[in-house]
Amino acid sequence: MALGLQVAWLLILGVPIACVAWTVTHEEVFREPRQYCQRECDRAQSLLIRKFFYLFTCEYCFSHYVTAGFLLLTRFRLLFQDWRGYILSFFALVWVANQYMSIYNRLRLDIKHEQVEIKAQEGTTERRKAA
Repeated sequence: MALGLQVAWLLILGVPIACVAWTVTHEEVFREPRQYCQRECDRAQSLLIRKFFYLFTCEYCFSHYVTAGFLLLTRFRLLFQDWRGYILSFFALVWVANQYMSIYNRLRLDIKHEQVEIKAQEGTTERRKAA
C-alpha cells in the first residue's frame, strides 16, 4: 500500500476509534455502566480489578483497546507489512484518535462558553428592559 494511502487510512480510522472511545467514556447513553465501573474502580481491593474498571472511564486508556479491536477488523499496517506494521499502526492510531478527541473536547468547551456568554447577555438585556 502506498504511503499516501496509508496516511489516509490512518487519519480515517482514527475517527471511528475516537468516536467509540469518546462515546463509551463520556456520553450519556453509557452513563450507568460508566458509573458502575467508576464505583468498582474506587471500591475494588485488587489492583487488577481496579485497573480493569478504570479503562472504561478513561478515553485515553479505552482508546488503546478500541484501536486493538479496529486493527483486528481492518488488518491495517503502517510502513511495514509484517508485525512491525501492526505495532506502528497501533500507536499511531491511538495518537490520532486522541488528537481528534482533544479537538472535539475543545470545541465542546468553546460552544459551552459561548452559550454561557449568550445567556449572561440575555439576562443583562432583560434586566435593562425591566428597569
